[in-house]
Amino acid sequence: MKNAPLEERFSFLDPQGHRVAAILTLPPGGTDKIAVLCHGFLSSKTSSTNKALTRLLIDQEIGTCCFDFFGQGESDGPFEQITTTLGVLQAQAAVDLIKQKGYRHIGLMGSSFGGLVAILTAAQRTGLACLALKCPVVDFAEELRLEFGPDEMAQWKTTDTIPNIMGGHDRIKLRYAFYEDALRRIAYDPARSITAPTIIVQGDKDEHVPLHQSRRLFEALQVKKHLEMLPGADHQFTKGEDFNRMTTLIADWLISHLTT
Repeated sequence: MKNAPLEERFSFLDPQGHRVAAILTLPPGGTDKIAVLCHGFLSSKTSSTNKALTRLLIDQEIGTCCFDFFGQGESDGPFEQITTTLGVLQAQAAVDLIKQKGYRHIGLMGSSFGGLVAILTAAQRTGLACLALKCPVVDFAEELRLEFGPDEMAQWKTTDTIPNIMGGHDRIKLRYAFYEDALRRIAYDPARSITAPTIIVQGDKDEHVPLHQSRRLFEALQVKKHLEMLPGADHQFTKGEDFNRMTTLIADWLISHLTT
């Protein structure tokens, strides 16, 4: 019977002093290889994708570090004050902390909003072994305009609330400053600075993130790269076979670049 992974729950401070909740999961024998996993919008460090990737990576002697973005999960802050800029500061702090802990081979993975954060982080952090992106938002401002339409955008500006993009009925408090920040955080040009081999996995029936964003991102990348569009898969990879294919593709990319 295999020994259980070692799990440590801890927190760290981002550059603005907010407490960020995190989980470090390591193989029983320890490792110097780790993947930092960035969850999506209105999700948490214990998302189904993070859990599945952790299981797959631990089996290959690779650890994971998962953390909650500002105002989500167990981290500080009211969600309504989150911005992409703040998310990037927190991801950078997570990567820097993992380096300080002595891990020599570090991969970065991001889902949706976490994908945008991961792109912007990887553009500013050389030395990453690889980057993996699950249906990344590359231009969140464009995605929101397309999803909401002009009337909802106007309502957002006057009420600082948005519809629940995850399907709930109640409106969500989110300051319009998020949109204004997103206009300054479009990731196509920063992606040209990425030095880590990068994979992009997206369903071709993604109902939230436009497919042209991943295609344009792929063109912008100047590194070893792979784009996989899964036929019939939606944004959440709702079908079991789609979810398994997505997590396997991402895990295999991380494993191949963290173990060579």
